[in-house]
Amino acid sequence: MNKTIKFFINKKDTEKRVDVFLSEKIKDFTRSYIKKLIQKKNLIINNKVEVSPSAKIKFNDKIFLNLDEKKEVSLHPNKIKLDIVYEDSDILIVNKPKGMVVHPGAGNFKNTLANALAFKYKKNLSNINGKLRPGIVHRIDKETSGLLVVAKNNFSHSNLGNQFSAHTIKRKYQCLIWGVIRPLNGRIETLISRNKKNRQLMSVSEIKGKKAITNYKTIKVFSFKDIPKISLIECNLETGRTHQIRAHMKFKGTSILGDEQYGKKNLKFKKVNKVFIKNLREIKGQILHAKTLEFIHPTKKKIVSFKSNLPDDFKKMLYFLSNLNS
Repeated sequence: MNKTIKFFINKKDTEKRVDVFLSEKIKDFTRSYIKKLIQKKNLIINNKVEVSPSAKIKFNDKIFLNLDEKKEVSLHPNKIKLDIVYEDSDILIVNKPKGMVVHPGAGNFKNTLANALAFKYKKNLSNINGKLRPGIVHRIDKETSGLLVVAKNNFSHSNLGNQFSAHTIKRKYQCLIWGVIRPLNGRIETLISRNKKNRQLMSVSEIKGKKAITNYKTIKVFSFKDIPKISLIECNLETGRTHQIRAHMKFKGTSILGDEQYGKKNLKFKKVNKVFIKNLREIKGQILHAKTLEFIHPTKKKIVSFKSNLPDDFKKMLYFLSNLNS
């Protein structure tokens, strides 16, 4: 049975974007979720279907929003061990390993974080993002490791979603990149959009896309004989676009170790340290880790901060580089 909410627009709400208006009125739903409902033709304004979230509302408009989405593929629970960093009645912080997809999508319907959450928590998670994404507030790439916040209820999900939309959640990543980035510390602000030649990749654009901001600093540069120059970088994200750090590193003329999508697939070296090559070949996916996460707790209303340890391949390469010539 469909559940429909209706609104009549008064003068003070005139000329607002319809997605903004609805997110203000429906506190349990994030603006991004409401956008999805609109784009799926679940919104009717004055007896006409509206598919544009940016449509402006007018005085005396009659708005109907259908909260029921189309039937989704069911999520199969999988018993997978999770690294839970923190948990309370509203949220949990997960340290996602490399190689794990966050939620089901094209070609990935099993062994995702969502499958693992469904097994461990049953239906005790938010359902704002649908049945295939229980509790999922944000994502990181399959081969990127690190911290994710998961919502246990719709209020927490909506609150966290609004913090992400306002870019107030602090996220710091660490990565190893080829060479030295110039300047050593800086701010990258660009537009990012889908790559025209490969829709699975993102690229910096001068004319279209979403604004992406990465603040970075060089922690250390490793420069030794028989080893290519490598830098340990910390990235502080103001926005969270798809592949943001990886696309921005390519824009700056470098790439992350192990990243075959945005870097060179077949690296060739002359007279290079054999142990370094061995460690490099053992890397699966990019050496990129979401190390810290900080935000305002949805119900406690105070800042909470979390840290995680680097994954084994990252630690092994970092240990090797740090102890050369020692």
